[in-house]
Amino acid sequence: MKVEFISPFVTATTKVLETETGRSIPVEKGQLTIEASSHTCQDITVLIGVIGAVQGLVMYGMSERTAKNIVSVLLNERVVVFNEMVESAIAEMGNVITGIASAELEKAGYLSTLAPPTVVSGRGVIISTINIKRIQIPLITEFGEIEVGLALRENDNR
Repeated sequence: MKVEFISPFVTATTKVLETETGRSIPVEKGQLTIEASSHTCQDITVLIGVIGAVQGLVMYGMSERTAKNIVSVLLNERVVVFNEMVESAIAEMGNVITGIASAELEKAGYLSTLAPPTVVSGRGVIISTINIKRIQIPLITEFGEIEVGLALRENDNR
């Protein structure tokens, strides 16, 4: 995976959190790792397929608590149950983050199309990216950790 594919997703995550909450949100980037396992490690994972000059899969993993914390701030009311509304809000957040990152990649010459988001609930679910290595980027926020997983590669057939 090209290193220049990583930064747009980190920047977009911060931008979306700040825009949606209306305030500055400190985001600390943890140690990047290459994920060998194809199992989910978080309670909630938002998946977004990418096709075009860049192809693969983007994943946003988080605990159920982190998802509820984020949506609580967005709604300005405490959310205690992970329900369809929380699921929809987290899916849309992943969609917006990926859209912003995709626009940045397009500026660098990588035009891509995004698939609608899919939400997977549960740890240990197998999500195979076949032969595309996945880079995990932990982002530590006041809401909890958001793991951005990038299994992207340049499409040689474009």
